[in-house]
Amino acid sequence: MSSHRSRLARLAGYLVLVLVALAYTYPFLIELGTAFKTNADATAHPLNPLPQQWSLDAFDALAELDFPRWAANSLVVTVAVTVGRIVSCSMAGYALARLRFRGRSAVFGALIAVMAVPGVVLLIPKFLVLNQLGVYDTYAAMILPLLVDATGIFIMKQFFETVPVSVEEAARIDGAGPFRTFWSVVLPMSKPALITLTILSFQASWNELPHFIVSRQDPALNTLTTGVATLVSGQLGQGNQFPLKLAAALLMTLPVAVVYFIFSSRFTRGTYEGADK
Repeated sequence: MSSHRSRLARLAGYLVLVLVALAYTYPFLIELGTAFKTNADATAHPLNPLPQQWSLDAFDALAELDFPRWAANSLVVTVAVTVGRIVSCSMAGYALARLRFRGRSAVFGALIAVMAVPGVVLLIPKFLVLNQLGVYDTYAAMILPLLVDATGIFIMKQFFETVPVSVEEAARIDGAGPFRTFWSVVLPMSKPALITLTILSFQASWNELPHFIVSRQDPALNTLTTGVATLVSGQLGQGNQFPLKLAAALLMTLPVAVVYFIFSSRFTRGTYEGADK
């Protein structure tokens, strides 16, 4: 009797999980299916993920817009920001974790305080600073303020503190200085944290919208987020155009998904390798 009840309870649990999974993935299925619909089909059956008639008109329309330019701008900014955050956050995190200098606790406290500040509060100060520096409406304005991230520094600091000090002491005995120890010894051991930082930085900079709104106004500098936003409002947003908008959203999602799946597998492999060592 108890065995029968446990089976029913397990079946009920699986059923709840399936329903939650369907509720979670259904919006993505609507996005995927609507991208291949016609305007009439999408308007008549907005919640049906299966197209009545398959069409590539939405993707052809995107090619006629500035979508390729938006994608290129997003790629340039995202790669620059991701590389910059990996370098700056790893070096700052190591300095806070290992180097002893006056005011280190104050710097770390300020870092935590910055993490607690909502990003929207800083939008107007960012605009004023960029305008005063004379870099407003340039790639520099879009990239430089994003090169350092408080959360990334915190992640790297916490990971570096788990690295055995004996490893660094052995490197110093061999004559390595602080930077050589960091670059040649500690950093190669930090693959899980670096991969996590890469995924988070790529995703955040690829999906960034508020900063790009206040850092440029030239349409030629539109990224995917600001460009696709014009499909919802303004002249490009007239009418429903559900297939056009969701096709753009689908294409925006693919690079983040690819980066996540590539680096998540390396993250798991790097974790197991670290455990073996």
